[in-house]
Amino acid sequence: MDLFAGCGGITLGIAQAAHSLGHGLDIALAVDFAEEATSAYRRNFPEARAVVTAPVESHFDGDVGAQLTLTEHRTARDVGKIHVLVGGPPCQGHSNLNNHTRRVDSKNALYLRMIRAAEVLNPEVVLIENVPAVLRDRHDGRGVVERARDSLTALDYQVADQVVPLERLGVAQTRRRHILLATRKDVVSPETIFDTLENASSHHDLRWAIGDLVGIVSDDPRDRAPQPRADNIARMQWLLDNDEYDLPNEQRPVCHQGTHSYKSMYGRLRWDRPAQTITSGFGSIGQGRFMHPDLPRALTAHEAARIQGFPDYFDFSSCTTRSALATMIGNAVPPQLGTAVLSALFHAGAFGSMESVQPTSALA
Repeated sequence: MDLFAGCGGITLGIAQAAHSLGHGLDIALAVDFAEEATSAYRRNFPEARAVVTAPVESHFDGDVGAQLTLTEHRTARDVGKIHVLVGGPPCQGHSNLNNHTRRVDSKNALYLRMIRAAEVLNPEVVLIENVPAVLRDRHDGRGVVERARDSLTALDYQVADQVVPLERLGVAQTRRRHILLATRKDVVSPETIFDTLENASSHHDLRWAIGDLVGIVSDDPRDRAPQPRADNIARMQWLLDNDEYDLPNEQRPVCHQGTHSYKSMYGRLRWDRPAQTITSGFGSIGQGRFMHPDLPRALTAHEAARIQGFPDYFDFSSCTTRSALATMIGNAVPPQLGTAVLSALFHAGAFGSMESVQPTSALA
């Protein structure tokens, strides 16, 4: 089950891991409140039993620790046995890009919907992904991660959490994510899985991710180059002409001159390094180090999706506008995270002997 599913980045990674081990993936339920996200999910995972456009509370509406509601009884009946529950609750209230008052955002409470879903469904494994700043967030006076840990422990799970650099898992960007992993006590310990992730060393640079896309000619909207303003074209040309990667203050907009901590803004990417964290602003050099290494433009959606770890066959065509496409890609979870965690669980014998089923359609 994938809650706060987005377009299905975690699901894709899990499907890839299962497929590599001779298994398919039975997706019992995926839920997201955004129609474009669930449309993309359906296109890529058409065999999913249920993909629902709704708040997660429409399936898990009870308080943590309370008796199950009628809605939750119905959800448990319809879904049946779950091996793995995954989710990436909205992180806008956690992000360092927002001011400190946003850390009391009501979205933070959505993190605990994952715990409620675990209470209702009793899965063998719970995986919750978020930004590292979630460790500083509080809900009802307590740290939201601390409360999640305590609640899962009370449900007889083994629980561990860690900030994981996804670059280590083969994602061509310096993205870091907080991962909370809980497993049943007859399953491998989460610390074992984190040890495996810590020892991973599948590093890739930007050239590996998008080097073959230079000069591509395509009618695909993903390959449409962003159209910068004239002043930003001049800034990018200055970087290319001077073989520089950081724009000096005198070349920046007045509001970005002087003492600042925005060095990456208006910066140029390097072929031999991973990209910075991809966000929905990847099409503008004013929102981060998103300038192409060789060309006076920001990244295309195709390039951003590659840097996020999505294969070319993944279908984003449900996004009908440039803005929607940028949001879908920027908010996605790199599939390599799901692949790494599920592969480690399988290799540690977490699920025992399982019946093989047909490969997931998204891998075709």
